[in-house]
Amino acid sequence: MRSRALMLAVAAAVLLPVLAWADSPAKGETYGKGVSLTQTTSIQEILARPDDFVGKTVRIEGPVLDVCPMKGCWMELGAQQADGTASLRVKVEDGVIAFPVTAKGKLAVAEGTVEAIPMTREKYVDWLAHLSEERGEKLDPSTVGEGPFRILQIQGTGARIEGP
Repeated sequence: MRSRALMLAVAAAVLLPVLAWADSPAKGETYGKGVSLTQTTSIQEILARPDDFVGKTVRIEGPVLDVCPMKGCWMELGAQQADGTASLRVKVEDGVIAFPVTAKGKLAVAEGTVEAIPMTREKYVDWLAHLSEERGEKLDPSTVGEGPFRILQIQGTGARIEGP
């Protein structure tokens, strides 16, 4: 009888912390200031009405589709929609926050201010060429239309990338 009570006590001592951990808020690696907002704004909503969100601080979440392979200064979060995957880039200050390329495929939550950056065609082509170069590719400028050009992104202040 006494050994059964001891076994139950040991089991409770081992299982309760594990159950508490499993029920605790999402674990993961935190970057920058982390994420303090509790309400998520969908990527689709921001993309559908970007001007409603420019200058506002938002929380977005989704799978990490891509990460800057050079410095980790941005990550692209995605969201499924009827006609494919919508995505939004979270850009952070170079050298201040660096997202690991191993984050690809993991779930992430990010927070920051929505910004829209208007560009001339020349600046836009330069930006696309830079992104291509990061991937070891070459951009053909003739494939870029005539505009208008504007980059929509989140100027990130923090993020959390979940485990495997």
